[in-house]
Amino acid sequence: MGLETSIEMLGLMMFGSLGALLLLGVPMAFALGSTACIFLFVFGTPQMLNMLPTRVFPFMTDYQLSAIPLFIFMAAILEKAGIIEELFDVVYKWLGGVRGGLASATVIVCTLLAAIVGVVGATEVTMGMIALPAMLRRGYDQKIACGALLAGGTLGILIPPSVMAIVYSVVAQQSLGELLAGSVFPGLLLSGLYILYITLRCTINPTLGPPLPVEERVSMREKLRLLRKTIAPILLIMLALGVIFFGIATPVEAAGIGTFGAVFVCALHRRLTWITVREASLATLKATAMVMWIFFGATLFVGFFILKGGQTYVAEQILGTGLGPYGLIMLMMVILIVLGMFIDWVGILLLTVPIFLPILKATEFGGVFGFAGVEAKDVALWYGVIFIVNMQMAFLSPPFGYSLFYLKSVAPPEVSMATIIRGAFPFLGLQLLGLTLCIIFPGIVTWLPRLLYGGS
Repeated sequence: MGLETSIEMLGLMMFGSLGALLLLGVPMAFALGSTACIFLFVFGTPQMLNMLPTRVFPFMTDYQLSAIPLFIFMAAILEKAGIIEELFDVVYKWLGGVRGGLASATVIVCTLLAAIVGVVGATEVTMGMIALPAMLRRGYDQKIACGALLAGGTLGILIPPSVMAIVYSVVAQQSLGELLAGSVFPGLLLSGLYILYITLRCTINPTLGPPLPVEERVSMREKLRLLRKTIAPILLIMLALGVIFFGIATPVEAAGIGTFGAVFVCALHRRLTWITVREASLATLKATAMVMWIFFGATLFVGFFILKGGQTYVAEQILGTGLGPYGLIMLMMVILIVLGMFIDWVGILLLTVPIFLPILKATEFGGVFGFAGVEAKDVALWYGVIFIVNMQMAFLSPPFGYSLFYLKSVAPPEVSMATIIRGAFPFLGLQLLGLTLCIIFPGIVTWLPRLLYGGS
């Protein structure tokens, strides 16, 4: 029989211990798992110990999660194939003559890559090595160059195929196809906001993003010829996403098809070697293992907290604030933003979704400012997408925003971390604007899934 304590004290000890371990540098997965196991033995019961295998095994055997290594392998293969360099070269030549054109080109290429790979790290690092030096050589302001790269790279977790969407669909028992479809317009909305901001800033102050000199611009004939280089990646996007949205294949099958397409494209570029396959496989193994270990640790941590009454306690505290439906969702968004400054997105998802989603499902969202609300059957889908939009901010939020460190690792020495952080702030504001628009106008999220999958 375990020791008895109040849920308030238990929650304080559990999350305090987790925070202490993270501050000591213990990896997220092992901090969660070890804390959960210790508290299970000290405060749990013999029956609760059965939770160890019964909560981990379903994740190990969940069919939908097999899409994660497939999409990660797809990203790694394409990185080796030189697709990113070719895409940037095409968009660079098309938009180079426009004020802020290279920064806008960076966002456009990141948007296309997000629809191919769905992995933030690969996009940030590769684009950081290609686009950032190109912009700095052309006299671009360091902050706007870094901000465009940072914000564009985070679209990889939102625009399908998205690893985060796969994880959310498993935890929330939400249709992955609907979730991927619901992420399309929010992703394009954010991409458009970034390009609009860059264009306006560089139009008002041309020194921030000067156009290419006339002698370096190419003719329209050359631009049209360059479009041939975009055929392979666009066909790959249509292949991977089209088979999902038109019901030809499940998301997991589409991941397999897309991976085969990526290998084929790599072979077309004559870069498919055993070394390439080995490096891509190792990168996939490391990334997938990291995600799965966090899965195991977080599901034990949250499972024990829920069994001890934590879910009920948190729900009572949130509902006890007396806030209306949209006040509740904004409170949750603030909590997620704060957590995103310190914790990895996988941990945040697994810690908060099992607690927040039941509260939201029991709440009626009738609309705000006279606009349409959210139907009860769409709440899980809607929350999933705005959760992912929110988590983009975690990648840019100091002190532990992953994208900040990805970019710093490949940035020239003259670009300081302080410059990178300052460059991220305006785009954090744009992400917050996009998040607010998705909350006020839920049709941005729900329209395409309803069109493709009907009212079910």
